[in-house]
Amino acid sequence: MKFSIKTILFLVIISFGANSVLHAQSRASRKKADKDTKHWRYEIECAGIGVQGTYLVKVWSYAKKPEVAIEQAKKNAIHGVLFKGFAGGANGCKTQKPIIRNPNLEQEQEAYFNEFFSDGGKYMKFISLSTDGAIAAGDILRVKKKLFKVGLIVSVRKDALRSNLESAGIIRGLTSGF
Repeated sequence: MKFSIKTILFLVIISFGANSVLHAQSRASRKKADKDTKHWRYEIECAGIGVQGTYLVKVWSYAKKPEVAIEQAKKNAIHGVLFKGFAGGANGCKTQKPIIRNPNLEQEQEAYFNEFFSDGGKYMKFISLSTDGAIAAGDILRVKKKLFKVGLIVSVRKDALRSNLESAGIIRGLTSGF
């Protein structure tokens, strides 16, 4: 009887330890990905015509693990719509200018954007994955030995995003004078 209790206790301790190690590793990889995201290394392109008030874009994100790139793609898509814009082309797409025209606004409002782009931050209200997180085989490219380029199609609710930034005082409304 003592042997089985000791064995069970040992297994429980080992499983908790392994679980915390795995959680720490995933937390570390997310933290590293967030650090990489601060450099905003991504590519954005039009993926088609979305419903009214949205953009349908394809975002190519870089990460050491393809799974991590999925979460980063959401942040990258919002950042691209806000600060980069994207070129038009096929699929009836038109070139879109960025919502925020002031290139220095990200640094001027750094506290707001750090909170906005934090894990589970406000940016999540304005984005949805059009592919439900599924990645097509051609959308995962190995760039280097430990670096992947992952492409996801996402829908960005641009009208709601603009409205939120206006109400927060980050940008002026379209109806305000020059």
